[in-house]
Amino acid sequence: MEYLAEKDINWSDGRRAIVALQTTIEEGIESGAFEKYEGKLTHHFAPGLYAREFFMEAGKVVVGKIHKHAHVNTISKGHVVVSTEHGEDPIEYVAPITFVSVPGTKRAVHVLEDTIWTTYHPTEETDLKKIEEDVIAETFEDLEVFLCYEQMERLT
Repeated sequence: MEYLAEKDINWSDGRRAIVALQTTIEEGIESGAFEKYEGKLTHHFAPGLYAREFFMEAGKVVVGKIHKHAHVNTISKGHVVVSTEHGEDPIEYVAPITFVSVPGTKRAVHVLEDTIWTTYHPTEETDLKKIEEDVIAETFEDLEVFLCYEQMERLT
């Protein structure tokens, strides 16, 4: 079975823009022009569920990771403008709001007010490294491979 190389994937303009923004931020941090922003993470576990609560300060720009699965999101506090790799117009979210993300979503978030954003992932796992391996694709090429295997499993 052959897979597309990341450079061969038909990227949307939104995807290109977000990856370019992420590259600019990473290069700026490396050169010392930008300060790295970590935000504040809080992890919650319940039987069969992991929730990742992320606090972001107003005025920051945060580029998210690529999620492999659909998942529920809740913004319980704050106000953000979000661009996704899917290329649609930026979406403004004002708390409180809950919505579902589709697989493959990667976001650039402009934080207008201090914001608390929580994502929910079904898992029995409690090891954060293993959860991230299950939930996050490191690259869009990794996502394509994952989605191909997931589709094959559905067919067998």
